[in-house]
Amino acid sequence: MNTVPGPLVLIEPYAHRGGGHHQRTLTALAAARPKSLVVVPGGLGEDLGPLARSGARIAVGPAGPTARVLLAGAWAAERVSAAGQRAFASRSWPQGVRRFPHQVTLLTRCLTEAACLRTARRLAPQAAAVVILSASEALHGAATLLGGVPHLRFVHEVVTTEDRPVRWLGRLARRGEKRVIALCPTADVRDQVAAAFPRLRGEVRPFAVDDGRRLTDAERSGARAAFTIPADARAVCLVGGWWPYKDIATIDAALARLTTQLHVLVCGTPLDDTLLDRWHRLPHVRLHTVPGPVADEVLRLVYAAADAALVARKPGVGKESGLVMDAARLGVPLVVSAHDHELSARLTGKLWVRLFPAGDPDALAKTLDKLTAEAPARPGPTAPTALDMHPAAEQAAFLTDTYARLRVAKERC
Repeated sequence: MNTVPGPLVLIEPYAHRGGGHHQRTLTALAAARPKSLVVVPGGLGEDLGPLARSGARIAVGPAGPTARVLLAGAWAAERVSAAGQRAFASRSWPQGVRRFPHQVTLLTRCLTEAACLRTARRLAPQAAAVVILSASEALHGAATLLGGVPHLRFVHEVVTTEDRPVRWLGRLARRGEKRVIALCPTADVRDQVAAAFPRLRGEVRPFAVDDGRRLTDAERSGARAAFTIPADARAVCLVGGWWPYKDIATIDAALARLTTQLHVLVCGTPLDDTLLDRWHRLPHVRLHTVPGPVADEVLRLVYAAADAALVARKPGVGKESGLVMDAARLGVPLVVSAHDHELSARLTGKLWVRLFPAGDPDALAKTLDKLTAEAPARPGPTAPTALDMHPAAEQAAFLTDTYARLRVAKERC
């Protein structure tokens, strides 16, 4: 007997922020399971019109008195964290004192997640799966116990480790870890989570989904015209904010060593204006800047204008790259650093990929120069499978099956 898959509960604490592939994944999953409940405690960003049209129920505020109290506590903790970051910003303070605001941030995220779970419990008690799409790297059991709902949680990276008070809270709520599964986008992130939380069940599952919206020839032609890039010129795009794990220094050095003309499209936030000014003056660089965050259609325009997407990260960074996933999903060739052994193994030998040693500006400059003579092939429709990226419907089915296993395990406890 065939049954229609049930709706999901999709919790995204950062849906109010512009840009990023978190919002795209949220929209794709909601569209794959009509009538899903989307819980967004901070509201929706300007780029989530498709989500509003997907047929999903959208809960912007907390539902029920417990959720309201928890969210109020989260907002109060957030104010304390912000004040602490301003007060203890100076390096003259001991490291433990300077870390205090970040520990409060972990508590803020825990209380926010718990409020969202309480909202889900009230509004969608029979959901096929409850998923936090951008979860905190700590206090997993506490969020579960306070929220009162077993759930799946995508942990994208481990940035803030727990100090003693937060570890103490985590130990008090350790039994809640039996009611949650951490989904980690890469094996490296899973290993970090497992080292910190050996009792927490974790699985590797890429976060990004393939929405099937590959770039068309018409989009490419229109984008080249919009940026006034000649048909015989070569262009690369550098997308996303310049965060510490990105190797902008290597890109900077490589661009200064180019021997052929290259158009460089920079899109994102934050950016370094001083560096951009220097790139403007380089003899072989034609720079185009699109400050972010931007709507998805503008981002597609940037990708469409490029002959390749450029991704450079510092050696050892092992979290999922939304930019690499974008390239495979949209059909854009890729120039990427070999910063992650697992990712490099997946991409080695692919005709649409040019790998260069991480942190090597000479190798990157040579790779970019070679684009003039030979651009990489465009990735075909099967490229996402090389990265274990799944269509939204398959991801929704995985979440449903994994949640069912979690519920069965909970009942046996």
